[in-house]
Amino acid sequence: MAYLIGIDVGTTGTKTILVDENGQQHASALEEYPLHTPQPKWAEQDPSDWWLATVRSIQRVLAESQVSPKEVKGLGLSGQMHGLVLMDKGHRVLRPAMLWCDVRTTEQCHYITETVGEDMLVQSTCNPALEGFTAPKVIWVRDNEPEILEQTATMLLPKDYVRFRLTGEIAAEVSDAAGTLLFDVRQRCWSEEVLHKLGIDRALLPPVYESVDVCGKITAEAAELTGLSVGTPVVGGGADNACSAVGNGIVKEGRVSASIGTSGAIVAHTDEAKVDPNLQAHSFCHSAPHKWYLMGVVLSAGGALRWFRDNLGDSEVAAAEIEGVDPYEILTQRAAEAPVGSEGLIFLPYLAGERTPHADANAKATFFGMTLRHGKPHLIRSVMEGIADALRDSLEIIRGLGTPIERIYATGGGARSSLWRQIQADVFDAELVTINIAEGPAFGAAILAGVGTGVYDSVESAADEIIKITSATQPNADNVRIYEEYYQVYGALYPALKPQFDRVTAVVSGGGYSE
Repeated sequence: MAYLIGIDVGTTGTKTILVDENGQQHASALEEYPLHTPQPKWAEQDPSDWWLATVRSIQRVLAESQVSPKEVKGLGLSGQMHGLVLMDKGHRVLRPAMLWCDVRTTEQCHYITETVGEDMLVQSTCNPALEGFTAPKVIWVRDNEPEILEQTATMLLPKDYVRFRLTGEIAAEVSDAAGTLLFDVRQRCWSEEVLHKLGIDRALLPPVYESVDVCGKITAEAAELTGLSVGTPVVGGGADNACSAVGNGIVKEGRVSASIGTSGAIVAHTDEAKVDPNLQAHSFCHSAPHKWYLMGVVLSAGGALRWFRDNLGDSEVAAAEIEGVDPYEILTQRAAEAPVGSEGLIFLPYLAGERTPHADANAKATFFGMTLRHGKPHLIRSVMEGIADALRDSLEIIRGLGTPIERIYATGGGARSSLWRQIQADVFDAELVTINIAEGPAFGAAILAGVGTGVYDSVESAADEIIKITSATQPNADNVRIYEEYYQVYGALYPALKPQFDRVTAVVSGGGYSE
């Protein structure tokens, strides 16, 4: 029996899983670490925390599974996108890593757009300059910490730093590189034009591989620390969203995933690179070789329901503790007491601004349409429905680009209750299915390791063999009609409220407001 390891270097922790060639999970371990916000809009982590979490989680899965390290045929890496790790010639990390959720770089985004030119930028990278991407972080360091950039010999993404510690190899792969804004997404290589325009030395960037390529092998030092065998192959792996798509079977056209975690995402496989002409959806290289995917991102999806739980759900949390169940079970039970559409109560889930389709850090969460008739069940249900509406915004963009949608695969918190699934099926007006795999990015990374080491013939065949549909939820025609009416109202609220979002942002920041 062949065994595979998948590692996901996430924002809150690193998860490592060990599976066999049939996709059966034998062990899982999560090691958490802090996120630092030393100033407003900053989000940083210490790369050594990722490494320590990786070592400990590998140790734990090997101990839990009792699988011999010699039976582990390969290891795949997944990780949070866009983060920037800077190392000097001695491979010493020069500063904390700036993360995907670090948004200090608005000025640098304007500089990139003006310097490269929007047409060239989009033609090459398939995306606009946004604060979360890597290139603005590089420019910020150059602008504010020039002595750090002068010492820099290598730039790495988070999971690729962990790869370096495991294998001693400096390497990147296409799906994560596609989120740097320095990468030619169509040609799947670093963009010489963008690098030249921005004055970034190509020598600072690692060689790039496909996600299933073997990029290194476990060193003696890493083997001693983790318990793995020396020489175990490590493949390129992928960005967390790309690996999640692989782990959910989104590896053929017509397959789309709707993921609800802290943030939310709609991901659609494409056989060719497509670009949203309005630049509202992202276009990245897929971890399936020579394929791509479209993605829309909701910044506060499950995070919005968690906000409600933490701030307005004390009685539900207490009831859950008494009953010995997850508080979200009680919340969804209460939401089911309200009718479809929450009797006109509409929620905009912009608790942290919004990415798709508005790309607006000033957007604010809003309850609209509240009356004396509305109670807590309406509030909870409207939050769930508002999250689904926000995801539909991304789905409509992808539909508008001519991308076929056969069915939608629900993952994360949105797959865990029948009410969540029905709301999504009705708002999306599409069949919603769940699958037998719950691990997402780490499982996708393990599949990539299996393809790279010959355990599987291809990403597509592995997904078809291992990943099975376990439930299907059909849209209810009556509910679809109701939700369509409310979605039109939902869509009209942001443009109507945007001037006031900007105004209240200015007032809160102390900068005043002028017409």
